[in-house]
Amino acid sequence: MEAASLPAALELAAGGGAGLSPEKRAVLGASLLLLQRDYRFERVWFWGCIQGVRGAYYIAEGLGPDRAAPRSRLYSLNCVEWSLLPPATEEMVAQAEQLKGRFQGDPSFEYEHIEINAEDAERLFEDGKEPTIKEEARLVATIEQIDRAVGIIPRGAFVKTPLGSVHENRNFEGLSLTEAKKLSSYFHFTEPFNLKNKTLLEKADLDPSTDFLDSLEHDIPQGSWTVHLEKGDTVVVLRSLLWLGLTFYHVPMTKQYGYVYFGTGEKNFDLPFML
Repeated sequence: MEAASLPAALELAAGGGAGLSPEKRAVLGASLLLLQRDYRFERVWFWGCIQGVRGAYYIAEGLGPDRAAPRSRLYSLNCVEWSLLPPATEEMVAQAEQLKGRFQGDPSFEYEHIEINAEDAERLFEDGKEPTIKEEARLVATIEQIDRAVGIIPRGAFVKTPLGSVHENRNFEGLSLTEAKKLSSYFHFTEPFNLKNKTLLEKADLDPSTDFLDSLEHDIPQGSWTVHLEKGDTVVVLRSLLWLGLTFYHVPMTKQYGYVYFGTGEKNFDLPFML
């Protein structure tokens, strides 16, 4: 969610009970604007908070002109001092998927006994080292996993230019209340997968400038999203049951939308058995 509108946005997304104290909101509102200035980001989003055993990670994302380009991710332990995270790699994501249990809240904490490929295992054996992964790398990978799986935007909020870059749609005035209650009106804000498998006949009715992402209606497993009307039926709220703690909000007929995550950074692997 936008750093500039953080207090109001958190209020709209706080129906599930998660959120920040007034003190944390005030500190974050000031530090995120300084972060945007110091790193010269075009926009800064407050991504959310991953709660560890001994502390919490507050996450922010910096964006450039092309909204589809890789985002810069930063974390803070106190909402004041921020550290830049390294880019996520497929190796990091694969290793993080093997880890179970809570985050510790210490970026330098090392997890041991992870499975790696034979080549890396042989190299580490020669060096006399145990295969480990730092919590900072797990944090990067978890944020990437959550963004890929449940980071969403309303249909029409962004447009894709003929050159392939993605920008905010200045003509977007929000979804109607009827459309806002449909899962098909929301897209995953990541590289599309299902769209590439559609036939030419299925793509015929799609607008390539706005329908360039995968919609939520085909998410697996079915039923992994809940849709609610809150604040006197003036706000549509979507919550993920796959990554518990992810909340998306949209005020129909306005440009107000965003998502935030407040959770432990653990995927709900039991979801298929709960539906």
